[in-house]
Amino acid sequence: MVVVGFNLQLNTKPSIVKFEIEGTATITGKDSEINRMLEVDPETKLPYVFQKVYQHAFTAMFLLSTILNTPPPPVDLLLFGRENISTENVELASETTETVEESESATKP
Repeated sequence: MVVVGFNLQLNTKPSIVKFEIEGTATITGKDSEINRMLEVDPETKLPYVFQKVYQHAFTAMFLLSTILNTPPPPVDLLLFGRENISTENVELASETTETVEESESATKP
């Protein structure tokens, strides 16, 4: 088992909302599978575990953007379609806290 902390901040385009999500992700599985999740993807330069974290965080940010009627976060930020690592036997549990801030220009008429 490995616990990884993360902090993700995204601004929408146009800059109306800043999404900030931080928390921990707990990876459980065999040592070899955990090590693969912690390896850095050569295309995105980020650990594979972060791709899984973003998949979970995207859902929450998308729902919040829909409720706030703001642009959604980018779905293809980490090029999920190119992920070729098997994560079938690895479990990822994340605990997140979310912050959404509207910019001053969005609140002014």
